[in-house]
Amino acid sequence: MRPTLPVVGTAVAALVLAAVPAVAAPSSDALISEVYGGGGNSGATLTQDFVELANKGTSAVSLDGYSVQYISATPGATTQWGVTPLTGSIAPGKTFLVAEAKGTGGTVELPAPDATGTIAMSGTNGTIALVSGTTALTCKTAADCAADARVKDLVGYGTAVVREGTATGALSNTSSASRKAGLPDTDDNAADFAVGNPTPTNSKGETPGGGDPDPGPDPDPTPGDKRIHDIQGVTRISPLNGQKVTNVPGVVTGTRATGDRGFWIQDTTGPDADPRTSEGVFVYTAGSAPTVAVGDSVLVSGTIAEYRPGGETGSNQTLTEITAPTTITVSKGNPVPAPVVVKNIPAGYLPAPGGSIEQLPLEPAKYGLDYFESLEGTLVQVDDARVVGPSNNFGEVWVTVNPDQNRNQRGGTTYTAYDQANSGRLKIKTVGGLPAADVGDVFAGATVGAIEYTNFGGYTLAALTLGAHTSSNLQREITAQQKESELSVATYNVENLDPSDPQVKFDRLAEGVTTNLRSPDVVVLEEIQDNNGATNDGVVAADQTLQKFSDAIVAKGGPRYQWRQIDPENLKDGGQPGGNIRVGFFFNPQRVSFVDRPGGDFKTPVQVVKKSGRAALSVSPGRIDPLNDAWENSRKPLAGEFKFRGRTIFVVANHFASKGGDEAIHGRNQPPNRTSEVQRIKQSASLKAFTEQIRAIDKGANVVLAGDLNDYQFSPALKTLTGDGNLKALIESLPANERYSYVFEGNSQTLDHLVMSKNITRFSYDVVHINAEFADQASDHDPQIVRARPSTGDANVDRIVFALEDLIDCLKK
Repeated sequence: MRPTLPVVGTAVAALVLAAVPAVAAPSSDALISEVYGGGGNSGATLTQDFVELANKGTSAVSLDGYSVQYISATPGATTQWGVTPLTGSIAPGKTFLVAEAKGTGGTVELPAPDATGTIAMSGTNGTIALVSGTTALTCKTAADCAADARVKDLVGYGTAVVREGTATGALSNTSSASRKAGLPDTDDNAADFAVGNPTPTNSKGETPGGGDPDPGPDPDPTPGDKRIHDIQGVTRISPLNGQKVTNVPGVVTGTRATGDRGFWIQDTTGPDADPRTSEGVFVYTAGSAPTVAVGDSVLVSGTIAEYRPGGETGSNQTLTEITAPTTITVSKGNPVPAPVVVKNIPAGYLPAPGGSIEQLPLEPAKYGLDYFESLEGTLVQVDDARVVGPSNNFGEVWVTVNPDQNRNQRGGTTYTAYDQANSGRLKIKTVGGLPAADVGDVFAGATVGAIEYTNFGGYTLAALTLGAHTSSNLQREITAQQKESELSVATYNVENLDPSDPQVKFDRLAEGVTTNLRSPDVVVLEEIQDNNGATNDGVVAADQTLQKFSDAIVAKGGPRYQWRQIDPENLKDGGQPGGNIRVGFFFNPQRVSFVDRPGGDFKTPVQVVKKSGRAALSVSPGRIDPLNDAWENSRKPLAGEFKFRGRTIFVVANHFASKGGDEAIHGRNQPPNRTSEVQRIKQSASLKAFTEQIRAIDKGANVVLAGDLNDYQFSPALKTLTGDGNLKALIESLPANERYSYVFEGNSQTLDHLVMSKNITRFSYDVVHINAEFADQASDHDPQIVRARPSTGDANVDRIVFALEDLIDCLKK
C-alpha cells in the first residue's frame, strides 16, 4: 500500500523525521537478504563469507554499476569502506549471491556465487551496504549514510554504529542475519532480520553442496479459488480486504509505468451475472514499472488492499487493489475484452444514509456513482465526451456522460442544488499529456480507459486512448457598455495577486477590467496579497501590488484607478501563509468619489451613524465587526462610502471563509459534512446585522455587498443574507442553469456574489465568463458586474430623476 502524505503535512513530517535516527528509504525491489562474516573461521562450517541479495519486486533489477560495500562496526578516522563491484541482474523473486573473503577453516563450499569479492567481514559486528555505484562510500554515521542517495539498502549487525534503526543481533562463525519471511523493509534492522543458520542461495536456486532445488519442470500453473468479482464484492470495500489471494486469473487491459504504477486485469473466462460486482481490478506494482503487456493472460497473487487517496482520515472513498503482487504470464497476445460503453447513467448521485456508504450494497441502476463503482477496474468507453471542466496542468479534464444534465448555454454542467450534484461528471486523466481543452469542447469518437477512484475528483477514467480533441471555439465574454447615468460595480477575485507574479498576469487581469468589464466605476477586489506575496516576514502593506495592477490597467487604456484598503494584522486573515490576503476597492475618480473618514484600521469596527438624517459610516474605509470570532482566520469585510451624482452608496467588499475541511461531495460520508459552512453562516449574520443598522437609519439607503462569499446561491449562508427580502442576490435574477462564476470538478457553480438592497430597482447584472471555463486562466474566478441607478432614498423622486437621466442618455446616443 503506497503511503499518502497530505501536502500540508510535509513540513511537519520533515521535522519528525529529523528527530529520529536517519535511515535509507525502503526498497521495493532489490535489497540485502542475508549477511554472514564467519566463513572459514574456527568452528565454521562454510569456508567463505557472503552477502545475499534478493528481489522482492515484479521486474528484474540490473546490478550493473552497483556494488556491495562493508565497513567495520566502529569506524575510525582512517577506516575505509571495502567495495565489491557487481554485474548481472536479479530476477523477480530470486536471490543473488556475493562471495567474499575465504578463510582456512570450514568444510562446505558456497554454491557457485554470482559475484565474488575479497572483503574480510567481521564474523560478529559490522555493516553491509548495497550501493548504486562502485566508488567507496565516505559516510561513517547512520545519519550521513542515510543522506547518501547512493545507498539503496544497509544492514548493521552486532554493535554496528552504521545501521538502519537498531542493528540486528551479533553474529558468530556459525550464524548469519537473514531477512524475515516476506522480505520486510521497515528501516529497522533488528525488526527486519533474524539471526540463525546460514542459508546462502545463488540466482539458480542452488544451496551449499551444489544441490539443485528444482529437479524437474513445474507443472502448468492453474487459477486459484478467487476471481476478480470475489475480490470486488457487492459493496465499495472488498470482502477480502487484507487477505492474500493466489493465482487470480485475468487478461491485462492496460498498464501504467509512471505515478501509481501497475496494471489492470479483467476476467474474461469466469465473470458472474451480478451487475454490482466489477470484473476488473488494478494491480499495484509500487516502485516498479509493470513488466506485463496488454493482452497477456496472467495469474496474479498478492494481498487485497483498499487504497484511500488523500489518507485514511480523509473522506474520500477507496480503490480496491491487489498489492505486493507476483505475476505468472500464461500466454500473450490474447484479445482484450470490449470496453463497456458508458452513457446516460442514473441521475441519482449517491445514497444518503446519514453516515458512511462503504458497506451498503451497490445500486448501479439507481445511483450514478454506484454505477461507476460497479465498473471499478473495468475497461470502459465514453463516446464524444463533452468537456465540462477545463484541462489542467495535472493532465486532467472533466467530461460528462449525461450530456443533457443541467446543461448551460456555454456547454458546462451547472450545480443547482445540494441534491443536484450531477452524476454524469467524470474526470479523465492521462499520462502522456492532454490538449488544452475548454468547457464545451468535445473529445470526438471513443475515449477508452479503466475506471478508478482518485484524489481531487473521485471517479476517474484512466485514459489509455483519447478521442480527437475538437474545439468549441468558446469565446471570452464582454459585458454591455454602461450608460452615463449608471453606476457600475464589479467584483473580481484576482487569485493571490502580488508583485512577484509575472507581468503577463497583471496584463491579463487588466485586460479583463478594461475590455471585458468595460472599466467599471468601482471594482471590489479579492485576494490582493502584500508587497512580497507568500514571503512570511511581517510585511503587510499592499501598495506595490495595487500600484502595479493600477499601472497595468492604464497601460491597457483604462482609467487611473485610485484604491482604498486596510492592511490586515499580520497572519490573521487566512489565505496563503505570509501573503496577508485582503479585500479592497478600485474606483474611477472621474466617475465616482470616495468619502474618506479617518480612523479605520485592522481592529476598529466601523459604525453606522446618522448625518443630516441619513446613514453614514463612522470611518471610511472601515472594517465590519473585525473582532467577532466569525472572522477568525478569515478576511474581514471592508465598508466604503461612495458618492455618485450626489447619491450615497455603501459598498462592502467581502471574502468569506473557504470551504477547506469540507468533505468531498463524492466521498464515503453522505450527505457530506460541510463543516466550513458554520463559519460562513456566522459571517453572513454579522454582515446582515451591519446592513440592518444602515436600514434602521435610512430604509432608502443604497447598499451593495460584493465579493467571493465562497458559497452557493442556495446555501444557508446566502439565505441568512437574503431571507427577509431586504437584500437580493443578483445571481438569482439569471436562469437557474446560468448561475455560476466558477468551475470545480466539472460543476459550474456560484461562489462570487453581488447582493443589493431591495430599493435599487433599476439595474442590469452580468457574470462575465472570461476565466473559469478556460484552460488558460488569468484567475480561477469569473468577475461579475452590476450597472445600477442608485436610489435618491425616495421612490417618488427616483421616478423623476430616472426619467430625466433616461432622456439625457437618449440625447447622448
